[in-house]
Amino acid sequence: MALRRLVLATAIATFVLIIVGGVVRVSDSGLGCGPAGSGFHGWPFCNGDAVPGVSLHSIVEYTHRAVAGIVTVLIVSILVVAWRRHREYLVPAAALLGLVLAQAVLGGATVEGNLEEAYVAAHLGLAMLLLGGLLYLYRSVSGAAVTDGGPRLRVLAIAASVAVLCTIVAGGYMAGTQNYGRADYQLGDGAHHACGKEFPTCNGEFMPFGKARLVDIHLTHRAFMYLAALLVTSLVAVAIRRGVLTRYAWGLAALLLVQILVGALNVWLDEYELMIVLHLALGTLLWATTLGFTLQLAPARERAPARAEAVAA
Repeated sequence: MALRRLVLATAIATFVLIIVGGVVRVSDSGLGCGPAGSGFHGWPFCNGDAVPGVSLHSIVEYTHRAVAGIVTVLIVSILVVAWRRHREYLVPAAALLGLVLAQAVLGGATVEGNLEEAYVAAHLGLAMLLLGGLLYLYRSVSGAAVTDGGPRLRVLAIAASVAVLCTIVAGGYMAGTQNYGRADYQLGDGAHHACGKEFPTCNGEFMPFGKARLVDIHLTHRAFMYLAALLVTSLVAVAIRRGVLTRYAWGLAALLLVQILVGALNVWLDEYELMIVLHLALGTLLWATTLGFTLQLAPARERAPARAEAVAA
């Protein structure tokens, strides 16, 4: 089906967009098209021009905007195809268009607001919701069979997905405190190393909330991470014990383990750009995989008829 291929291509492009956004951040290119308060001169234009100049920061930032433009065109195409051929998918397609437009406006506000941490976190969180919406639509269009794992397993999967999303948003907020791309940026700024180079401890303690603002921001990310790890591990254990989506569950466990290791290395080592982008990429894949697992499980309204048919037989 053409719509399925289009949705898949859009999901892949959205993943690329998220990674390019990470590159923009670690390369100090967030304000590469103009300083905060520059208005339309800095967004949607780039230093007042429709195309960037020869500055590396401008090129990196403009690349992010170009990929965002491609994603927007693809989502508009999804809406058009849904309108013309598949009206049953019109509502989720329209919701995706609303999300990507809101994401564009938020991106402009992030630049105009001098890359403040609240904007950075919201921008990242909205990108994850956009990717999640595309995964939902892809499964709907594909007509893939769902699995009856029982109501408790699906509730656990939903909780794990929400916890992973919260961890990513908290990580985005922490990243926003680093001041990457701002005129006042200095190496070592922000909450990244607020706990020193200690993990799982923090300045000699486990979770010493209340000591300092940056420490609290860092620990909030860790708290959500611990919760997400607990829920994802429980989800994997229950799924394997019940024999439900076992290969999926093992893959999810491996992804969680690697992500925690990379996160720890980001604390133990200095600020290596490649490690930071890898952490973002793995976090995005963990979100997509956990949500995909959740979408694979049958909701209550689909389980009830199936069980009634089994009893009747």
